[in-house]
Amino acid sequence: MSVASRRRWTALVAGFAATLVLMTGCASSVHGSVDGAVPQPALSEIDALEDPRAYEGPSTALIPNVEIEPIAENPEQQLPSTVTSYTQTGDEEQIEITDTGRVVAVDLAGSIAATVWGLGFGETLVGVDQSTTFPGTEDLDRVTSGGHTVNAETIIGLAPDVVGTVGPRDVIEQLRDVGITVVFVDNDPSFQGAEELVRQVAGVYGAPEVGELLAERIGQEIDATIAEVADLVPDDEADRLRILFLYLRGNAGVYYLFGSESGADELISALGCVDVAGELGWEGMRPMTDEALVAADPDLILTMTGGIASVGGVDGLLQEKPAVALTTAGEKRRIVDMEDGAVLSFGPRSATVIDALARAIYAPDSTGSDGE
Repeated sequence: MSVASRRRWTALVAGFAATLVLMTGCASSVHGSVDGAVPQPALSEIDALEDPRAYEGPSTALIPNVEIEPIAENPEQQLPSTVTSYTQTGDEEQIEITDTGRVVAVDLAGSIAATVWGLGFGETLVGVDQSTTFPGTEDLDRVTSGGHTVNAETIIGLAPDVVGTVGPRDVIEQLRDVGITVVFVDNDPSFQGAEELVRQVAGVYGAPEVGELLAERIGQEIDATIAEVADLVPDDEADRLRILFLYLRGNAGVYYLFGSESGADELISALGCVDVAGELGWEGMRPMTDEALVAADPDLILTMTGGIASVGGVDGLLQEKPAVALTTAGEKRRIVDMEDGAVLSFGPRSATVIDALARAIYAPDSTGSDGE
């Protein structure tokens, strides 16, 4: 799958009164959070490792289980609005949105639903993808299943006004046949892309001013968190962790390495670490091979909680893929996992994701999870 096509595989859908965003991907984790009511020490106050490369053992990055704070309450809308829809073939079309009372949001990491919530339009959501797991969305209908397949019947039953999707053509045509407007957003997996996604979603709602406010907040929070993480990073570049992101789906026999422009590269850089895939010139997503893994020899492997669970945990991964055991990360069992619906969710929770991963990487004994 090309990087360009992957970016297009996120969308907004509009019908009777709903917005949907879809992307193929992984199942969401049912755990991976920490009680948000319990205050965590600032990154500057945690007991960080003196030598992150010497640490042995897995850990899980836990994000605070708190609601996304909307940038505004009952934001003013100016409808109808006209927005650009990006098709899977790369074409663009102008779509008029007249109603956003009922919205379905679906994508790989729940980024669109989180964006809708962050804009202050959470009450319009009637359906979301299975990766949308943040507080407040528990009772919403899930319109995707095991492989993030879009269920057209479920969407139609929700009578949405707007739906954003990247689903199969037959699904899209089925939605359009019953009068549902389909809008595809251009979702670039990056921090800057998160800000642009906010602007696109805000445009669908006819609330561009609110979109600018949220985009600005996201950018400021990310910059502040990256600055805090920088104080945990070893001064000598030779001592910085070399990280490789692995996408695992053991039950389907799927093992992928995420390279540059996959989103994993920006996340690893934000953590003050070396992106091994980028170092080797790998782009997008590529099937994992034993040769590539051994050549990469990462100090730490970053993956999704559901992914490592699907292969039977760290022990199962080492048994199923002996090449992993030949790497420095494998020898030290240095594998950090994070909830599927969070780790690559570029959006209102980006700064929180960076913060949680930094704790698991630089102060693993303080996270309260050994990753097993």
